Amino acid sequence: MARAWSLKARPQGMPKHTDFAMIDLDQSTLGAGEVRIANRWLSVDPYMRGRMNDVKSYVPPFALGEAMQGGAVGEVVESNDDGIKVGDMVLHMAGWRDEAVVPAAQVQKLPALDVPAQAFLGQLGMPGMTGYFGLLQVAEAKAGDTVFVSAAAGAVGSTVVQVAKAKGMTVIGSAGGAEKCAWVKSLGADAVIDYKSDVPVVKALGQAAPKGIDVYFDNVGGEHLDAALAHANMHARFAVCGMIDVYNSGAATQLKYLARLIGNRIQIRGFIVSDYMNRAEEFYKDMGGMLAAGTLKRQETVHEGLETMPDAFLGLFSGGNTGKMLVKV
Repeated sequence: MARAWSLKARPQGMPKHTDFAMIDLDQSTLGAGEVRIANRWLSVDPYMRGRMNDVKSYVPPFALGEAMQGGAVGEVVESNDDGIKVGDMVLHMAGWRDEAVVPAAQVQKLPALDVPAQAFLGQLGMPGMTGYFGLLQVAEAKAGDTVFVSAAAGAVGSTVVQVAKAKGMTVIGSAGGAEKCAWVKSLGADAVIDYKSDVPVVKALGQAAPKGIDVYFDNVGGEHLDAALAHANMHARFAVCGMIDVYNSGAATQLKYLARLIGNRIQIRGFIVSDYMNRAEEFYKDMGGMLAAGTLKRQETVHEGLETMPDAFLGLFSGGNTGKMLVKV
C-alpha cells in the first residue's frame, strides 16, 4: 500500500509533529497518459510552510487530510505514455509520498548531467534555479559587484555564493555556527558572518563590507534585510525570494534602515522561481559548464525513510541542514 503524509491540522506558529498524519493511498490502475513512479528522493523546502496556512498565495494551500505535494525524484515503474518508459528517472511535484501516479505531462526526465539524481532537487533543481536567476536576472548582479547572501549555507544561498564567485563578484555570506561558516568559506566566499555570534549582523556586515554592498540576496528577512539596507550602495539591487524569519511567527519585520532605499535609490524586488522555468535549458547549460569545470560544490543533509519527512521539514527552521535537506525513501 502506497503511503503519503497529509496535513492533519493547520500549524499555529512553529509546526508540530501532531500537525501531520500518514495516510494510505489508493492503488488505482493507470489512466491514459499516466505513469506510476516509485519515489527515491523527496525534497523539503521552506516555502512549504506557507502552503500550510489557509490563505491566498501564489500557490494553493495544502488541503487537510489529503496527500501533500513537493519536489521528488523517482523511477518510473509503470507507464501508459509513449514518451516515458519504465526505468526512466524523472522529476515531479508529487512528493511527501513513496509512490505517485501522475500524468506524464507533469514529469520531467532528468537532464543528462553527470550528477546523482538527488542533485536535481537541490543545486541543479528548483533551489539552484532560484539562486541563479535571482542573482543574475532579478538583482542583475555583474562582475565587480559586492554581493551579500543570507542563509548562505542553505541550498539556495550556497548556489548563489558559487555562481557569484564564478561570475567575478565579491561575496559575503551569512550562516549560523562555525561549521556552516567554514563550509561557506570553502565555497569561495570572501567573508562569512556568523549570525549566531554576539556581534549584531548590521555591525558584522559593516566590518566585512567597508565599502558597502551592491547586491543583497535575501532568504531570511529580519535583521539581515535591515543590515543590507544599512550598508547598501547607491542603486543597490535586492532579490528577495524568502523570509524564513517570519514564516512561523507571522510578525512584521522591523526595518530601522528602510528610509535609505529612497536616497540610495535601492531596488527591492521579490520573485518566484516559476517566473523563470521557461529558461531551464539556459540554466542547465551554464550550470553544467560550471560543473564540468569543477567550480561547483554541493552538500546534502539526508534523512532516511518516508517516516522522517516531518523531522526533515522542521529541521529547516532550526538550522538542521547544511546544503539541501532531503529525504531518501
